[in-house]
Amino acid sequence: MLRIFIAILSITLLTTEWLSVARAEETSHVLVVVGPSGHPPGSHEVLAGGRVVEACLENASNLEGMTVTVVDHWPNDEQRANADSVVFIGDTFPPNRFENPSQNLKDLAEMMDRGCGIVCLHYATGLLGLDVAKDGAHPLLNWMGGYFANRSCPHHESIARIFPEATIVPATPDHPVSQGWQPFKIHDEPYINNYFGPDGNRPAGNVTVFATSMLPPESPQREIVAWGVDRPDGGRGFGIVMPHFYKNWQHPDLRRFILNGIVWTAQRQVPENGVESELTDLEAYEPMSVEFSPR
Repeated sequence: MLRIFIAILSITLLTTEWLSVARAEETSHVLVVVGPSGHPPGSHEVLAGGRVVEACLENASNLEGMTVTVVDHWPNDEQRANADSVVFIGDTFPPNRFENPSQNLKDLAEMMDRGCGIVCLHYATGLLGLDVAKDGAHPLLNWMGGYFANRSCPHHESIARIFPEATIVPATPDHPVSQGWQPFKIHDEPYINNYFGPDGNRPAGNVTVFATSMLPPESPQREIVAWGVDRPDGGRGFGIVMPHFYKNWQHPDLRRFILNGIVWTAQRQVPENGVESELTDLEAYEPMSVEFSPR
């Protein structure tokens, strides 16, 4: 009898230890890097947007073990080393807007080489003409699979335009990033004619199109507004050209879509119904205007 008790106790201890290890392995850290922005209150709201991402991931009702750090400067060595995925928010790609862009890109390359994920939201998907080679080459093209080419770029011109109503449709419904959200209509600025490379602007073979929209309304064609890449280094990239308006963080389908993409790039399993989060009071995340009014 004693032997049976000891055996059961041993199994229990081993199981507990295994579960503890498993939970530890499921802990993932997301680094949100907020770059400069010159947009007025109610649009972009890059720092408040970073806080929204932090709150939603750390308090998701069906996802455990996600921790988030939000910084508004180039992250230090420890912050970069601890990141399973890095999310950029800002007016164009923040590594190119902070001081010492060349060193920033080298730091980021080290992160990418070890398989760290990368996510860019809205204008953080953007590059200026001074950031790219004449043929459009830039590391972001490989790290994320595509980018928004500002009109100053010599090789391509993407289009930024606010649409009163754009319908966003999943392009790959069976992909984990597409779980739990449905086609939705939104008043926002989803960039179109984004740049995916010199091969006729077609996405590379390792790029997955996640969402499209028929834009512009007067001459509609299927435009890619969100995409992802499985990189040769084992890492993942995710680009989505929304939200422009801060109020649109309250849109449940858009928010779930973005959170799914971040979780996927961190190499975590996306919940079957997508990441579930509650977001009721946008003022709590301290947008630029104290008297913020969603427009």
